[in-house]
Amino acid sequence: MDIIKIENVKFKYNKEDSRYAVDGVNINIKKGQFTAIIGHNGSGKSTLAKLINSLLVPTEGKIYVNGMDTSDDSKLWDIRQTAGMVFQNPDNQLVATIVEEDIAFGPENQGIEPAEIRKRVDAALKAVNMYDYRKRPPHLLSGGQKQRIAIAGILALNSECIVLDEPTAMLDPSGRIEVMDTLKKLNAQGKTILLITHYMDEAVQADRVIVMDKGSIKLDGTPKEVFRNLDEIKKFGLDVPQVTELAQSLIKEGINLPSDIICIKELVDLLCR
Repeated sequence: MDIIKIENVKFKYNKEDSRYAVDGVNINIKKGQFTAIIGHNGSGKSTLAKLINSLLVPTEGKIYVNGMDTSDDSKLWDIRQTAGMVFQNPDNQLVATIVEEDIAFGPENQGIEPAEIRKRVDAALKAVNMYDYRKRPPHLLSGGQKQRIAIAGILALNSECIVLDEPTAMLDPSGRIEVMDTLKKLNAQGKTILLITHYMDEAVQADRVIVMDKGSIKLDGTPKEVFRNLDEIKKFGLDVPQVTELAQSLIKEGINLPSDIICIKELVDLLCR
């Protein structure tokens, strides 16, 4: 079943613009799927994330989140609860001076009973491996830990889908690994993940990769299907995973390898044979 349906969506930031930021996009995202959307700056990927979360409304076309029309103001909070959004800078999402109070903020505003809030906060913190930090001030945490707290805040709202707009862009390598490990764990538990990223090593960990350029979709498929299009991806101003580029170079040197290698272990295993 589809949790997100995007039908012929176009969006421009003001009517005088000749160019659409999102231009005729059609995407269906199934429940439980881990989808990565990649594209260089200005490709429309962040705009699309905001459209899904009802922060923006399509100029043309429709977006449905669990069957709810994102342009229906009466469904706004239900949509944002279903598809919770995590932004690039975690500091912009932290509102309280203690971690567990920050996680409780959303459910409290929904009028949830205190006993249920306690259960949700504890479960959300355990899901992102941050339960031991529940009494800490968020400003003393690392970037990766703050981003995991932001994800826990979405989980406490019982969100089925988590939309992340370049959540690791401001993190160091260890923080990026923490966040990606958390997302993979949540996805394994059935959460739908929609990750906007410009890191190819993150995109290869998804079930599905969508490449955007100039507001429209250029490639859509599994990581292996997408990243074998080396020249096309570079044409859109994107890198490819280093291991894919290395494998392609070895193929050109006459070594018999498949053209869709996307992880180091896979290449090592094939070379060792």
